[in-house]
Amino acid sequence: MNRIFFLLLVLLIPILHSFAQERDLNKIAGTIEKEAKTLYNSEWASWYGTDIFLEKCKDKQQAAGGFISYETPTGRNNVFYSRDESPRALITIAFGSDFNAANYTLDTTARALTPAERELYELKNAAQQCMVHDSTFKVFNNTNLNPVPIIQNGVKKVYVLTGPKVTGVVLFGNDYLINFDKDNKVTEVKKLHKSLIPSYYSKPGADSSKIQVSAMHSHLPEFDGFITVTDICTLMLYEKFTTWNQYMVVSKDFISLWDCKKNSLVILTTEAWKKIMDDQPERIKRE
Repeated sequence: MNRIFFLLLVLLIPILHSFAQERDLNKIAGTIEKEAKTLYNSEWASWYGTDIFLEKCKDKQQAAGGFISYETPTGRNNVFYSRDESPRALITIAFGSDFNAANYTLDTTARALTPAERELYELKNAAQQCMVHDSTFKVFNNTNLNPVPIIQNGVKKVYVLTGPKVTGVVLFGNDYLINFDKDNKVTEVKKLHKSLIPSYYSKPGADSSKIQVSAMHSHLPEFDGFITVTDICTLMLYEKFTTWNQYMVVSKDFISLWDCKKNSLVILTTEAWKKIMDDQPERIKRE
């Protein structure tokens, strides 16, 4: 997607919002965006907490069995727990609310998991067991699957994202949603994309002729017509490493536009999108 097209999209933002309102798509976009940011909060803490753990806690690494992350009233925590049958918290990394990875406190005092932490641990453990025994889940070369447990208002779910083991690529797809009942029994395993979708990017400071300011992928009719919660979480994690200003997800009936600078979502019908695009030559002449 070239610069001219991106600039056109920027100029059209007020029009895009008005078309979205016609179908109440703003409400749908808001719901997706809110859950995506909840998922991002957890993954952000896990990303940077893992870096700190590997650098600062080498003596604890053999004893660690995994980690959980969650929001707190003052920020977000990343907790590494032991391998025991009844695990304890080995390391607690508490981040502030400013998404500054340097703003953290490190507590290496072993302690019992809080009730909320134990719930997240048990839910993640249930998801990992599901991933082992359910053939729906696939692992590709140079990738790993990341289960992210979320409990909100008593609703339990785990998103599973695919992360790359190499740099220079953002991976969309090969992601899943596992829904659970209150007893951590799986009620549904949902595949969110048909396959893995690698999206290569130029880094900030690259040759201007190679800079990619926007990118996209499409959703097949049998999958979600909107950008997914996992798509947005992935974008928020990686967008600062890319030169992307905007990302688009195209389906049969909808166009989802994610603003990588403002972290906001607009969803349009393909019919509305076509009308806007068809009108632009005349609009440019009039202006």
